[in-house]
Amino acid sequence: MPKLQHLNTKYFTIITDSLLSSGKHSTMSTAIISNRKSYMTSMAILALLFFIFGFVTWVNGPLIFYVKLAFRLDTDSKAFLVTFAFYMAYFFLALPSSWILRKTGMKKGMAMGLLIMAIGAFVFGTFATHRNYTLALTGLFIIGSGLSLLQTAVNPYVSIIGPIESAAQRISIMGICNKVAGIISPIILSVFVLKGINDLEDKVNAATDPAIKETILNEFASKVYVPYMIMAGILLFFAIWILRSPLPEIKGSDVNSAQDSIGDKAKKSIFQFPHLWLGALCIFLYVGAEVMAGDAIGIYGKGFNLPTDETKYFTSFTLGAMLLGYIAGLITIPKYISQQKALRISAILGVLFTIGAFFTTKYTSVGFVAALGFANAMMWPAIFPLAIYRLGKFTEIGAAILIMGIAGGAIIPRLFATLKESYNFQSVFAWLMIPCYLYILFYSIKGYKAGLSK
Repeated sequence: MPKLQHLNTKYFTIITDSLLSSGKHSTMSTAIISNRKSYMTSMAILALLFFIFGFVTWVNGPLIFYVKLAFRLDTDSKAFLVTFAFYMAYFFLALPSSWILRKTGMKKGMAMGLLIMAIGAFVFGTFATHRNYTLALTGLFIIGSGLSLLQTAVNPYVSIIGPIESAAQRISIMGICNKVAGIISPIILSVFVLKGINDLEDKVNAATDPAIKETILNEFASKVYVPYMIMAGILLFFAIWILRSPLPEIKGSDVNSAQDSIGDKAKKSIFQFPHLWLGALCIFLYVGAEVMAGDAIGIYGKGFNLPTDETKYFTSFTLGAMLLGYIAGLITIPKYISQQKALRISAILGVLFTIGAFFTTKYTSVGFVAALGFANAMMWPAIFPLAIYRLGKFTEIGAAILIMGIAGGAIIPRLFATLKESYNFQSVFAWLMIPCYLYILFYSIKGYKAGLSK
């Protein structure tokens, strides 16, 4: 799922100057980092949170294979309701999350988000075991809702626990933790839940007695129960631990009460910032492309009749490529290339890798799809600061609007799964992905400047 990572110091300053008054930010940062031990503890807690929501987000890839067999779904489109339910939660919960955080503060908001995620994990584990697809999807929606609240709190929090000069380093560390979790989680689910799924599929298809078939499916469905109950318990533990942790409490309303920023003085409505709305569409398309490369790669591989016992691991390959992308960005930005240029290069790479996937087959084609992880890695941290630039007092609602764009992860993969039932899956993949990357390229060149005075 997309997060603020390795932001260029220049653009991160833009965000923070919009969000916080310089005086108040300075005071707060000094208060938080005056004790090095406290600062390092806070960093460790935040890194753990980024690891947690990376783990929960990227487990959805192999989960698609699980639900298709466990619930005997006859189309991939129905299986992709997994990502649809999960990512649509961002659309519905982003704005309410910003309102909740104004009341609770960020620390309590993080704990609340973890608690909601624990409830969602419990609901999914329970009803997936009983093979009730509707309620299992409800559990995923609840997890996404809690994650929306958690991300709305933790992303800006990283910006204000220390001096702005080291913000880029902090965000880079968070991104690496997130993607390491993303590599691990599909492997864990594949090993403990999807082990031997090829043989199991054959066994189910060969069973002629409906009762025997149901027994096999019930046994398979129950494999997800223990992992999700453990996940629920861990999330509940961390929700309580966050409340009792030494992480400083911050209220966005307290640190966002300064004078309007330069770009906000003459503007009275959020609709007067076209670069924000163009940026929200950019986030929508980017997240859709990211989820296509991450969660849909397994189904893409199945289009070449590759065995499920192999395709269930493909999400980890994409996340590995993203990790390399973050490291490359950490090394090159801003020392060698600017954030806008990095976004342009990323969009061009996205087009080239998609073309490569289209004109090749089997493992080579899958390799190009996985390589899209590298292209996608530098996009979120470039788009977000460009879209939120000079929003002034509208920064909080602007950020929530951008978070709503994460719903692209629900719409575009589901569209892929539906269209590939009637058209060649490689063609559908290219038709969807290339326009996404071309729009991102447009935004990196011209869209981010729309409506801004010089």
